[in-house]
Amino acid sequence: MESDCRIPVACCRPRILALHALFWGLVSLRVFGAALLSEEKTSAVAAPCWLLEEFVVTVECSQCSSFQTKSWLACIQTGYVEKVNCTKTSKEEYKSCRSTVMEEHLFWKFEAAMLALTAFFAVIVVIRQRWLDRLASEKVRRQIESI
Repeated sequence: MESDCRIPVACCRPRILALHALFWGLVSLRVFGAALLSEEKTSAVAAPCWLLEEFVVTVECSQCSSFQTKSWLACIQTGYVEKVNCTKTSKEEYKSCRSTVMEEHLFWKFEAAMLALTAFFAVIVVIRQRWLDRLASEKVRRQIESI
């Protein structure tokens, strides 16, 4: 009787395991190192005033135009922007925001996707159950015929 183990014996040798660990260690170090370096680069940029002090929203959250989306840094993140006035420095800046209309649209899109997946997998379960029932009844029929 053969073993159900699908991993070749050559892959379980200590030298191969050490090479795998070294390879994945270097890959993860490279990925996490790149993430840390990108965080350091972004922190060197001067922070907007609304992060450092109190602010008042002067223009509510609205959708950016196609030109604004390409040119304004605040529009790139969500596609929506609001104008804020910082209280201490009296600076007016634009801040990225999340629109309630957009959030509601994304929520219903998610709900529809989950409903479709539920229906799909329910159909798969019913089909599989019928197939297994048919196999079981054929097995019982063959056992009865052999008697």
